Amino acid sequence: MADLSPTTLAEIVGAQQVMDIGIRPLWAPIPRIAGPAFTVRCPPGDHLMLHAAIYQAPPGSIVVVESGDVSHALAGGNVCAVAQRNGIAGFVLDGAIRDIAEVRAMGFPVFARGVIPVPGGKTAVLPLNVTIRCGGVPVQAGDLVVADEEGIVVVPAAQRDEVLSRGAAKHAEEEAQTLDEWEEAHRVRITGLLGG
Repeated sequence: MADLSPTTLAEIVGAQQVMDIGIRPLWAPIPRIAGPAFTVRCPPGDHLMLHAAIYQAPPGSIVVVESGDVSHALAGGNVCAVAQRNGIAGFVLDGAIRDIAEVRAMGFPVFARGVIPVPGGKTAVLPLNVTIRCGGVPVQAGDLVVADEEGIVVVPAAQRDEVLSRGAAKHAEEEAQTLDEWEEAHRVRITGLLGG
């Protein structure tokens, strides 16, 4: 899964499955992460359910959070450290975090809207692993999430095998093509589009 980039996958699943550019890597160079979504909903100003998720999300999963609030941090250094220790592959947050220096130093992948030092509260108890919306994309528990510096793609679980198969074929085709071959085909196509 991790050898297929969001760029390759986006061409297969379409733009509607790509999160908006506001959700970005918070440190660089960040590794590509890929895994099943563990979904969380946090109302503005509250981060209780993300804090609960780090103990319930299975190893290898990516915790994906709907929040939309950038005035309070959803997580900080200790939450990220525990998530990492518990085998969570990374966070994709429609919101903000804090303690970015600690998170960067530990190498825990976080994709979010930004950084703010203000912590959220812990009052709203909501169900985990329900359908959420993150970065403009509906995400269900178990959907495949692939994220790197190019962007974040969500592959619906029902389409996973087909998309991965098509992605692997596309990747192999691109790897086998030289730049000269690509340029020749590209030049013909562009010339044709220009009516030449």
